[in-house]
Amino acid sequence: MFKLNPIQSGLKGLLLSAAVSTALPAHALDVDAGDYTALPEGTRLLALYGQYAERDSLYINNDKLAGDYGLDSQVGILRGVYYTKLGDYIVDPQFLLPFGKLEAEGDLSGLGEASGVGDLIVAATVWLVNNPQEKEYFGVTPFLFLPTGSYDKGDALNLGENRYKLTLQAGYIKGLTEKTTLDLIGDVTFYGDNDDFTAANLTLEQDASYQLQAYLRYNVTPTFDLRAGVSKSWIGETSVEGVDNGDDAEISKYQVGFGWFFTPTTQLLATYGSDLSVDNGFKEDARLNLRLLTLF
Repeated sequence: MFKLNPIQSGLKGLLLSAAVSTALPAHALDVDAGDYTALPEGTRLLALYGQYAERDSLYINNDKLAGDYGLDSQVGILRGVYYTKLGDYIVDPQFLLPFGKLEAEGDLSGLGEASGVGDLIVAATVWLVNNPQEKEYFGVTPFLFLPTGSYDKGDALNLGENRYKLTLQAGYIKGLTEKTTLDLIGDVTFYGDNDDFTAANLTLEQDASYQLQAYLRYNVTPTFDLRAGVSKSWIGETSVEGVDNGDDAEISKYQVGFGWFFTPTTQLLATYGSDLSVDNGFKEDARLNLRLLTLF
C-alpha cells in the first residue's frame, strides 16, 4: 500500500497548497477589506495584484522541523469585474488570472522553482443587502477554480493544481461610525481530485477547508483609510490513494495597511502581514500585498 511518512506527507501536501497561485494567498481565499461593497450597475473594474511572501520554517503536527526549509512566492493576479443587475439584485461576474513564480530555498532548494500561470478563477457575487446610506452590504459569492494553470506531475512545485475547486463565500460590511467600518467574511472550499499527482500518476483528494476573516477600516479622509485584519483557516486533510496524510492545518494570521483613492477612480491598496500560528505547513514570515485598481 502507498504510504507517505509524516515528513514526506507534510511536504507533499504543504508544497501543493503553497503552490496555489491566488490573491487569495496560499491556503485559502483571502479578500481585501471593502471587497463586498456593491458598486452601481454598469461599473467596470480592473485590478492588478502583486504579492510577495517569504516562508523559512515548516511545521509538522505543531513541531518546527529542524533545518532550513524555505519557499518564496512572487504572484500577480489580473482581475476584471463587471457590475450589473439580475432582477432586483446587483451581481458582479468576474475573472481572476494568477501568474508568477515559486522558488524553494535552503534544504528544499533541490525542488527548484516554478513559473507560469495559475488556475483561472471565475466568480460572481450576488448582493442580498445593498444599503449604501447605512454602509451595509451582504453578498454571497461562488468562486470556481478551473484546472487551466501550469502543471507538470513530475515537478514538486506547480502554479496550477490540476483539479477543480469551489469556494462558497459570504461577506458582510457594516458602518459602525461615520469613519469606522467592519468587514466580516466566511467561506468553505470543496476540492475535486487531482488524478495525476506526482510522476506515479496517483490520486490526491482533500477534505473541505474553512476560513473566517474580520477587518476594521478607519477613514482618515474620504479617500484614504487605514485597515487591520485577522483571519483563521482550517485546512482540510489530504489523502493519496485513499491513505490519509495527517496534514490538516489551522492557520492564524494578521495584516495591516491602507487604501488610497489618489484619483476619483484609481485606488492603491497596500497591506503587510504574517502568520501568527501554524500547526501544519509553511509559516509565512512576511507577506506584502499591493493592488492597483481602476474603475471605468
